[in-house]
Formats: sequence, C-alpha cells, structure tokens
Amino acid sequence: VKALSQHLDADFSRVQFTPDLLPSDVTGTEVYHSVAGTGEFRFEPGPIFANILLADEINRAPAKVQSALLEAMEERQVTVGKTTHPLPPLFMVMATQNPIEQEGTYPLPEAQMDRFLMHVRVDYPSEEEEADIVRLVRSEEQGKTGGGSGEGSEAAIPQQAVFDARADIGTIHVAEAVEKYIVDLVFATRYPERYSDELRSWIDIGASPRGSIGLDKCARVHAWLEGQDHVTPDNVRAVIGDVFRHRLKLSYEAQAARVSADAVIEELVKVVAVA
Repeated sequence: VKALSQHLDADFSRVQFTPDLLPSDVTGTEVYHSVAGTGEFRFEPGPIFANILLADEINRAPAKVQSALLEAMEERQVTVGKTTHPLPPLFMVMATQNPIEQEGTYPLPEAQMDRFLMHVRVDYPSEEEEADIVRLVRSEEQGKTGGGSGEGSEAAIPQQAVFDARADIGTIHVAEAVEKYIVDLVFATRYPERYSDELRSWIDIGASPRGSIGLDKCARVHAWLEGQDHVTPDNVRAVIGDVFRHRLKLSYEAQAARVSADAVIEELVKVVAVA
C-alpha cells in the first residue's frame, strides 16, 4: 500500500487499529478554540481525510471503531455533529486483518465486510519471494533504493490518470449473456438448493447486491487490464474468488468440515453454467 501511494500523486494515511482506539481518532472531531476571549468549535480532520487510507489490523479494534468507516466507504463523506464533510474525489480504504482465531481480535460485521470491494488472501511467500524480502530489507538497511521500492526513480502518476482509467473501464462492453452469468452466480449463493445439496449445506447467507456490482466492476477491470473491449466469462471467473470470499457466510456444517469459502466458490463455478 505504501508503494502504491509512493508511485501515485496522492495523500497517504495509516491508522493502527487497537482496542483502545476511538471513532473520532479515525474520522476527526470538533475541537474548541479560544481566540481573544471568544471561542468556537472547529472540525479537526482525522486520518481518514486522505486519498489512500491503510487501516492496519482493522479487526484489532471493536465494532464501534470499525463502523467509523461505514459512511466514508459508502457515501464518500464523514458526518460529525450536524456537519457533513466530503472526502477527496480519489478515496480508497485498504485494510489488513489478523486471523480471526487469534485472541484480541474482533470479527468485522457483515455490513463492514460487504463494503470492501475485494478480499485478497496474502499467503506465505514462495522461496524466491522470501529471498527477495530478505534482500529488500537488507538494501533498505544499507540506505539503498534499488531494493524494489522504486521511490524517487520516476515521476508519480497523476490522479487524473486514475480517473481516465475509470472512464475507460466504464466503456467496456458486458454482453447480456455475461450479465446473466454474473447474476446466476450471485443467486446461486442465495438459493444454493437449486444447484446441489452440498452448496445448500455449506451456505447460510449469500452475496448481497454489492456482490453483483463488485463482480461486474472487477470483471470489467480485468478485461481492461487484458486489453479487451468486452467481458468474457473467463474475466468473471478470474475475479470471483476475491469478490465473493468475504461475502459468503458459511454454515456450521461447512465450518465443522473445514470447507473454506474458496472451496465453496470453486463449486459454484462448476455448477453454474454460462447461458
């Protein structure tokens, strides 16, 4: 996330989520100022007022603090008291979380999880990647910049390039058959009994309408990155794991059998056909 902010002409802000964090520590608060015998309350913006916000270990803080991001992520604004403060046009929240099973963590509410467009799993690195990490840290300790950070090696990408890319992605064509495929995949999570007994026993709650919107959006982005002017079912399948992974609430039977969300999504892709 830091590398992204370094290569993009954007303001970067990081919040370390802890159990004693308050919502106002994220959004900001009104502070009383006294000047020449008169006083007034002024809004002091919190770290959320940035282009890229890193919510580090977001599940270390209770739900009340996590919910401070709800309005910002959905409405691109923050309301404090009776005043609403708009966020920058370029605004993105990226979060990390510890394994839920660890002590001192608070599972994110479904409404909070649903507002994240994608949930990307970061597993252990490979042997080659592990060696790259060691070399990177070694080069940073020696004060070198050639270890992969790229800071200062080239001009930062202007924010307008992001807005231009968004406009291009909006022109990517989605055929009616692909739209139906996206909708069928979402409805298979809500009515799994239509497809198989296994899915019915694994899924308690399926994807929300944000899942449909996210799958359509990410599929168009994938097609754009591949240089295509239209979306294919392969583009949909390439992103469905990251879009659905955090939107499925698995049943007790699935958890007892150690069936992961990824395994459920793989089964979905198998049983839902392209029209």
